[in-house]
Amino acid sequence: MNAQGSQELQTNPQDWSWPFWLTVPLYPYSKRRTIRTEVVKDTIWTFDQQQGILYTIVPIRMTVVKLEAGGLLVYAPVAPTAECIRLINDLVEKHGDIKYIILPTSSGLEHKVFVGPFARRFPQAQVFVAPHQWSFPLNLPLSWLGFPQKRTQEIPEDSSQVPFADEFDYAVLDIDLGRGAFGEVAIFHKRSRTLLLTDTILSISEEPPAIAQLDPYPLLFHARESAQDAIADNPVNRRKGWQRISLFAIYFRPSAVEITGLGDMWRDILQAPNRSRKAYFGLYPFKWQENWQQTFAALSNNGRPFVAPILQTLILPQAPKAVLDWADKVASWDFQQIISCHFDSPIKTNPQQFRQAFAFLEKNSSVNHTLPAADLKFMQELEADLLKRGIATPPKEKI
Repeated sequence: MNAQGSQELQTNPQDWSWPFWLTVPLYPYSKRRTIRTEVVKDTIWTFDQQQGILYTIVPIRMTVVKLEAGGLLVYAPVAPTAECIRLINDLVEKHGDIKYIILPTSSGLEHKVFVGPFARRFPQAQVFVAPHQWSFPLNLPLSWLGFPQKRTQEIPEDSSQVPFADEFDYAVLDIDLGRGAFGEVAIFHKRSRTLLLTDTILSISEEPPAIAQLDPYPLLFHARESAQDAIADNPVNRRKGWQRISLFAIYFRPSAVEITGLGDMWRDILQAPNRSRKAYFGLYPFKWQENWQQTFAALSNNGRPFVAPILQTLILPQAPKAVLDWADKVASWDFQQIISCHFDSPIKTNPQQFRQAFAFLEKNSSVNHTLPAADLKFMQELEADLLKRGIATPPKEKI
């Protein structure tokens, strides 16, 4: 793999501008860096950006695949900044125009918001979107959501009906949640034996990804023990910050962190060495327990692929049979790596390990890959509250 870090460092900061950041107001707001990485030589490239809240930043990823007949397929577009478009046009010059753009989710706003602006930069491309796209508070037509009207269609359930069927297979997961839908289109690139996924499967490494290291401040912010600690840039702190960010991003409230009380919070703010806006005016209400590294080790588990807890708890149990049927179909493909839209990429794995990640939906599974119960507590409490309020529906019985 070849991450073009030196090229990014030489780019003009104006090329990082994303003027539509208020649509989804996530960090880093109006400035988004892009790193292009060659995953399969002259065949597959990933484009990483990052986003988050309160410096809990995680990668968001687009994948570009070269077509055998010439041209490119794009899976899950990211923000089309000038830097991003320049890096794509380098590939267009060598391999031909972008022919197909895929929006592989119906629920991920952080993916939807980029498809319209991205497609307008490549007016020759056909756009395929996951079925049952929805918006809140009103469901709007695809054209009103920013998708090009004459070039956009729902991806058909039968994968033989698309013009790229010779090179790809795909499976559509579509779950009706009552007040919206959850969808994911898994796409298998046959020649490279690569599976493209959006949100269902994740893997987290111990080291921070390259995109997070372009501006390490969020990593260093979360590496501290209290607001009174100074920001110190070194490899140990970068690694510590990344691992803690990962715990926040996956569990929202991991068991290894305690939120300090108001009195201690204000005391720390007044004693903080840095009370600038960048440092959130000295706010750092986190107290990590000594066992936090063991909590991260259980999560990363040597790169084992897993399903995010929010999907395990709130989403996928709404349709266990449909999910397992989808997972069985995906597991029938002979892939050797997964490119997901978040965290690690590529994930060196196999169909059996992929399928095992969904064992939590089975009654009598012999696979014991469940995440620690203490870390799932917040998700379970959230589920109970949503059920009580009538916002969520009870999960279906396991298969």
